[in-house]
Amino acid sequence: MRFSHSGGDSLLERRIRQCEEALDREVLQGGRTGIEKESLRVSPAGTLAETPHPRAFGSALTHPHLTTDYSEAMLEFITDPHASVTAVLDQLQALHRFVHARLEDEMLWCTSMPCVLHGDDSIPIARYGESNPGMMKTVYRRGLGHRYGRPMQVISGVHFNFSFAPELWPALRALEGSDEPLQAYRSRRYMDLTRNLQRYGWLVPYLFGASPAVCKSFVGPVLHRLQEFNENTLYDPWATSLRLGDIGYTNKREHEVGIRADYNSLEGYIETLSCAISTPSPEWERIGVVVNGRWEQLNANILQIENEYYTTVRPKQPLQGLEKPVRALRLRGVDYVELRSVDVNAFDPLGINETQLRFLQAFMWYGLLKDSPPITDAEHAENDRNLIETAHHGRHPEFRLLRSGKEVPLRVWAAEILDEMQAVCALLDGGSDGPWCQALAEQRALLATPEATPSARMLERMHADGMGFFHFAQARSREHHEYFCNLPPDSESEAILEAEARASLEAQARLEAEPQRPFGEFLQGYFAQE
Repeated sequence: MRFSHSGGDSLLERRIRQCEEALDREVLQGGRTGIEKESLRVSPAGTLAETPHPRAFGSALTHPHLTTDYSEAMLEFITDPHASVTAVLDQLQALHRFVHARLEDEMLWCTSMPCVLHGDDSIPIARYGESNPGMMKTVYRRGLGHRYGRPMQVISGVHFNFSFAPELWPALRALEGSDEPLQAYRSRRYMDLTRNLQRYGWLVPYLFGASPAVCKSFVGPVLHRLQEFNENTLYDPWATSLRLGDIGYTNKREHEVGIRADYNSLEGYIETLSCAISTPSPEWERIGVVVNGRWEQLNANILQIENEYYTTVRPKQPLQGLEKPVRALRLRGVDYVELRSVDVNAFDPLGINETQLRFLQAFMWYGLLKDSPPITDAEHAENDRNLIETAHHGRHPEFRLLRSGKEVPLRVWAAEILDEMQAVCALLDGGSDGPWCQALAEQRALLATPEATPSARMLERMHADGMGFFHFAQARSREHHEYFCNLPPDSESEAILEAEARASLEAQARLEAEPQRPFGEFLQGYFAQE
């Protein structure tokens, strides 16, 4: 049996039926999920920690599971890819328990939007030592600060990484009757998924958005469309995720740098990013690259490196050493997708839970099996508008999205998607009564009762307790810290993480002991990769 290429919902139904007949349970449930979760270290007073990345955590440059993101105070937890959701959460919990036991008098901020900030100077850039690779990471961050300001860089999120079972691709290719080389076929289908995640991506902040309010110190004196909650807090009454709104950074950078990645093919995606990392920007040239002997940015191009292009979803290929991402994609194709639009859930100590992960797995399958035509310029504008307006107004009873030039109520369109996902979840469960169907049912309830979404619950708690964003987040952060500190110790995972920390410090020391080329030459070699 082969996939048909006719349009409409029948294509999705037919593909699901064909998968049901052709694929075994190991392939359907054999996808791998990994999590990257960012958290700010804060002082007991709730301000950004000024201390270095604790040595007990190992080297931020070489540790595979504990590193830093933009700031020295911004921890990043990285799980391995696992076939089991439980295994993902178990590893994430072990990492959190390890960290909390070594934080001394600090704690981790429990929300995506940061704590009290006092401008750029209060946000220390992450440091990675004296080696050329370490210097490159620090200089890149220095450049981001010059280009966009440091406060925007300390917004935290949860990145959901997902790959389908390798055995899926030859089976799907046969069903589709394609004679493409397997790598090209896999990449094309992952790009199909990437486009659908942009089409339907507004659903993620509606269901999981958890940043409806923000500290005034984050916004500063800039123009915005937020309301005053109290003397220290700004909010939107119907907001889901200000992190993804116009004070966040999803669309801001695209507008500022004047590029737009092409997701209609892997070749187009590689070409647009390659162009951006090699084309000078007059605006960034004004900053300077080396000023008074100090590197202020890696270069003055539109993008310093590919990761500077912020988007809610990225097609990815694991890097081999100091490899450029576009080179990895060009040589080996797409291996997984990274969904970057999930807020840190303040109501869960880990920032994400099993129900969310199972729903997102099903959402990936839905995006893969649903028809995914090329995105036109008009649809790209609609996708951007739908995401940013959902971020600000998604819970409003009358809120409408744009679909093919026509307005449609969010709740109507969302219900259509969740209805179509029912068969996807049943496919994963092998029936209609399993964990994926249960996860879907819990999200369906949020359409009928938007007050049960994380964003609405946060505002309700702030109103009920008479506290602004800062005090709400500070109280929850303390609760989470106590939760992890009171967990029974796991000597096996502790020993593994202590060994990883030691090994990472030794790896950094070995790297720094090697002869280092002049930094400019090192960068020249890096960017010369084809």
